[in-house]
Amino acid sequence: MRIIGLISGTSVDGVDSVIADIEGEGYDLTVTVLGGQTVAYQPTLRQQILDVCGGARLSLADLATLDDAIAHCFAQVAQTLMAAHGPADLIASHGQTVFHRPSRTTDELAAPSSLGYSVQLGRGALIAALAQCPTVSDFRQADIAAGGEGAPLVPPVDLALLSHPTRTRCVQNLGGIGNVALLPPRRAIAPAQSPQVLGWDTGPGNSLLDLAIEHFSQGRQTYDHNGAWAAQGTPCESLVAQWLDHPYFAQQPPKSTGRELFGPDFLEQCLEDAAARSLAPADVLATLTELTAVSIAHSYRTFLPALPDEVLLCGGGSHNVYLVERLQRQLPQVLIQSTTAVGVPADLKEALAFAVLGYWRQQQFPGNLPSVTGAQQAVPLGTVTEPIALEV
Repeated sequence: MRIIGLISGTSVDGVDSVIADIEGEGYDLTVTVLGGQTVAYQPTLRQQILDVCGGARLSLADLATLDDAIAHCFAQVAQTLMAAHGPADLIASHGQTVFHRPSRTTDELAAPSSLGYSVQLGRGALIAALAQCPTVSDFRQADIAAGGEGAPLVPPVDLALLSHPTRTRCVQNLGGIGNVALLPPRRAIAPAQSPQVLGWDTGPGNSLLDLAIEHFSQGRQTYDHNGAWAAQGTPCESLVAQWLDHPYFAQQPPKSTGRELFGPDFLEQCLEDAAARSLAPADVLATLTELTAVSIAHSYRTFLPALPDEVLLCGGGSHNVYLVERLQRQLPQVLIQSTTAVGVPADLKEALAFAVLGYWRQQQFPGNLPSVTGAQQAVPLGTVTEPIALEV
């Protein structure tokens, strides 16, 4: 099948997209990437999304308008890809997350677990109608209904595309929120058994860094290119240790998080802590970068059975040279490189993952891993909508 994958992540930069030919069954897949791009949101729309993610109140009518605006953006990106590469058999759209409540929060660790809740805007039915292509959406809901966190969903795709015959790999996404998948060697995976993949959200990826950059630049910058500004500073180790004392970092996987936890409120406290130590902006950025690197390494050492042979990076943070250097400093014995180096473009990987999840939905193949999300069982993910002709 020729499938378009679409997603906008927690950084809310825009719509990441890919078009790919996929064939095979289950984890035995052949994927050929034909093209892809990231299309930035218009500034006004991006700010509306960020406001909602930050807890801003809006009416149901305004929510519906925002939902449709995001769907139009996603559909336009899909149409652009089809104009360049030919018709697609399917669109797989994750949408834009604006709210994520795990089934078990850091405030309720001792309480009986309840179902999580996750909201992605950009309704699939409208995308299907606008792009005139069958569309899979609402990927997280089936896993949540099965008792899972609804996240992370990418690890089973990582297993299919990035596992190594003999080496243990961690795939570390550095989006707004960081998440990891531990992939066993491919030869250790028994065909008749559920793969023993581990995965969880490690904590902040770029979310705090991007917010701090916008704060210090008074809105002129949205991210730290190559980590150049942070590289001019010096990390405050005592602050990193203080922030790492947050209960999320000690919470046992499966676990997931979002901007609700590591967003504006968390940054505000970070800035107050930094001001009490008279840290310059570059030092604050260096310290926030260090928190991301240290929290990832701490997560590996705390929750993995052993450190991996390799770490493969993807997401926007994989281009942050300073962040990668600090992570390598935390894991000196581990080979760290981009997923691009092993054949999966780092900037397209999340969109490609949802293209694969859409392919699996058409096969009725389970798209979640209970060992990762905490679901009671593996289930196919997503709702399929066939296109209808819209009257002009």
